[in-house]
Formats: sequence, structure tokens, C-alpha cells
Amino acid sequence: MKLLSPLALVFALCLSGCDAFDTVREGYAHSQAVSTRLEKAVGVKSFVGFNWNNGTLTSVSVTFERVPADVQLPAIVKLATEAVAAEFKQKPKQVVIGFAVQP
Repeated sequence: MKLLSPLALVFALCLSGCDAFDTVREGYAHSQAVSTRLEKAVGVKSFVGFNWNNGTLTSVSVTFERVPADVQLPAIVKLATEAVAAEFKQKPKQVVIGFAVQP
């Protein structure tokens, strides 16, 4: 078991120089920025997920923790697509917007 820790450290160091690691790290920062921006605009917290394929942003999903009471759906769509394009610095092939609903 003690051998696993040094191997894991070496693997992590090798991976940290990898473009894939940088993409995930930057993507996470972008998703947090989109979430913060949307919370300020809509008044509801959201979770933002993303999918990259060969350097292309293929999809972004925005799931709000509830349905906003004061903002209409077309406005939410506009705000979300604008925030995604601005923060990720590219337009994805699709943006999926959802709402958590308590049964």
C-alpha cells in the first residue's frame, strides 16, 4: 500500500501537465462563473455541467435548484446561453436547461 502513494503522486504530476487536465480545470472554472452569473441574474442557484469533445464544447447543462418565480422561460434561456458563450469563450452545440422540482 505504501508503494501506491508514490505511484499516485507520479501519476498526478504527469497528469497535471496534460491538456486534458487543464481543460477540465478550466471548464470547472467556467461552469462556476456561469452559475454565479445566472444566480445574480435569475435569483436561483444552478449547477452547470459541460462536455468537451476534441477541444470543442459540445454541450452545457444548466440545472436550476427550483423554478424561478419572477423570470419567464425565454428570459432564462437568453441569460443562460449568453452566460455560457461569454464564460466558456465559445458557443456550444447545445445548451440544456432544467429545473429541480420537489414532488
